[in-house]
Amino acid sequence: MSLLSFLRQRKKKPEVPSCQRIFQKPSKPLQQNYQTLLEMCLKNKCLFEDDDFLADLSSIGRGPLLQKLPSKLQWKRPPELHENPVFYAANTRRLDICQGLVEDCWFLAALGALTFHQDILALVVPKNQSFDRKYAGIFHFRFWHFGEWVDVVVDDRLPVNEDGQLVFLSSVCKNLFWGALLEKAYAKLYGSYEDLQIGQVSEALVDFTGGVNMAIKLAEAPPDLWDILTRATYSRSLMGCQTHLGETKLLENGLVAGHAYTVTGIRKVTCSHGPENLVRLRNPWGKIEWKGDWSDSSGKWDLLSPKEKILLRKNNEDGEFWMSLQDFKTHFVELMICKLTPDLVSQEDGKKWMYSQQIGRWVRGSTAGGRMKQYNGTFWMNPQYWLKVLPGDSSKRSLHSCSVLVSLIQKHSSKHRNRVPHLYIGFSVYKVGPEYYESNRRLPPEFFTRNQAMNKVHVFLNDREVTRDYRLHPGFYVIIPSTLEPHQESEFILRVFSRRHTLCEVGGNSSFVLSKEIVDRYEGKIWEDFFTKHFEQHPEINAVQLQRILNNMPWTNLPNFRLRFSLNACQGILALLDLNASGTLSIQEFRVLWKRLLFYLEIFQKKDIHRLGNLDLVELHAAVQEIGISLSNEVCNLMAIRYGNPDLKISFESFVCFMLRVEIMGEAFRNLTKDGKGIYLQESEWMMMTLYS
Repeated sequence: MSLLSFLRQRKKKPEVPSCQRIFQKPSKPLQQNYQTLLEMCLKNKCLFEDDDFLADLSSIGRGPLLQKLPSKLQWKRPPELHENPVFYAANTRRLDICQGLVEDCWFLAALGALTFHQDILALVVPKNQSFDRKYAGIFHFRFWHFGEWVDVVVDDRLPVNEDGQLVFLSSVCKNLFWGALLEKAYAKLYGSYEDLQIGQVSEALVDFTGGVNMAIKLAEAPPDLWDILTRATYSRSLMGCQTHLGETKLLENGLVAGHAYTVTGIRKVTCSHGPENLVRLRNPWGKIEWKGDWSDSSGKWDLLSPKEKILLRKNNEDGEFWMSLQDFKTHFVELMICKLTPDLVSQEDGKKWMYSQQIGRWVRGSTAGGRMKQYNGTFWMNPQYWLKVLPGDSSKRSLHSCSVLVSLIQKHSSKHRNRVPHLYIGFSVYKVGPEYYESNRRLPPEFFTRNQAMNKVHVFLNDREVTRDYRLHPGFYVIIPSTLEPHQESEFILRVFSRRHTLCEVGGNSSFVLSKEIVDRYEGKIWEDFFTKHFEQHPEINAVQLQRILNNMPWTNLPNFRLRFSLNACQGILALLDLNASGTLSIQEFRVLWKRLLFYLEIFQKKDIHRLGNLDLVELHAAVQEIGISLSNEVCNLMAIRYGNPDLKISFESFVCFMLRVEIMGEAFRNLTKDGKGIYLQESEWMMMTLYS
């Protein structure tokens, strides 16, 4: 069985639910199946207890939050706390949630924004759950987690004080528990309650929607800020904001320093002196409001008509208040807008957008090249992605330039979101000619020293997500995501939104694009007729037949280039590419090999400077880089020892075997790794991968 066949056929055994296994910790927390666990608990007449997120201090954290807890902390289920517990009530007020001991105002601010969109809320909080029908102490919630929607299961044991009051998120309606259970699920997703202590509204907004963020520094707000807010309000955007940091937590004007708020609405009102733009905000604490102009007790309301005053003014201490747009820009540092599609930034409402996503990794010594520097020769090592921008429609504006939004999200290997600080990340976009795109090869180091990025100012932020919008002409581009410094490791997600585009990793597919010269020489009708005729006689060829075919082909006209494939080499090639473990190659499998051989030949001849028919160590390293693979000097040296002659020179035959193995083993690692750092194999799997291939 070949390695590729092994990779394609290797599947996990289906898990069979059993009473013995029902509460065991799964290998991956997000793999718990809500429906299976619910039915098992109902069948066994027991209440669910989540061993993956225990009802003890380990789920709360291990730092300062523990000091805030009541001395007699207990974990109780809602039916123990209220005689008529309700999971979710459709007629409840949208902002009936209040912050507890966890300083997760950013999470609550985003949650407050979510409650304005009941259809989106229903995706995050499935409504077919209750404490009456089919109650088994188990609930589930859905979050967009680094590129995919995941289902998070929790039991309903909640931390309370000795009086039975929830110590974390609660509802104004004491018998309503959807908010508290949602917070628990979010804490489980990110490690613990304490991992929610620090965060940004924008992060939670994306986790609730899978949307794209737009951040506006209010000190540098664009002149059309009100127009942006208007489009955001009427295009189903979720918005949050944050105040300036300060030594004093509670300010005299009623605002809380370094605090997140929900933007709940906007309104242009008509005063006696003219129109005024107002912004409505809410403190997730459910209390403590703005005391300046247009606050509940402000005399500014007398400038409005009685009807408008009655409609807008509320004199309740519920945390929600109005303020002028100018005061908003003065007292808040940043506005975060999460859009389900990027219509907001393009001002082209009502038109559909395309969305593409690529997942990649920065790996030390391989793909973690750092930012572009004049003296930094490693920037080219970063992952590279082709972006082909197509005209969005027939409009003149679209034919000349298109709105494209690029988003880069970093993902750390640690489950606990706050135990590993964010890296400084960013990306560069380069315009390329069609010849680069059609070659599907990684751009070499000299390309980046000779060409300037579209974003001349490179911005690196230590945020989870970095976004930027462009106006790009239809054509070909390459996107280079990177960390600020080289050798920094992380997984990342690259997302692109536009009217029409394609996005793929450079060299990411298995079909090599060859030069016109080599195509003309080796891919004409003569060769096609030769392959067809031979495989009509032998539908499957073995290693001996493969050797005969390869050695009877006029590979090149160079006098010093005598190419012969040994039987041992052909057996190794067959082992790598035999997709059905038959010990033979079909015509389809041979076509794959033929394409790769032509590609390797072109690179080999290009780097064989002295036309000796072999590569030395320096030329070998250059050839590997030309193909787009990053190997350390140590690995190249070992491969030269393994595949080279006594002088460590690599023939074309050895180069083919070497490159096929490197590519296949690299593919194996990427398919099997879960964190980009290692893989776990059983002994039989290890033997299959190393001995047969």
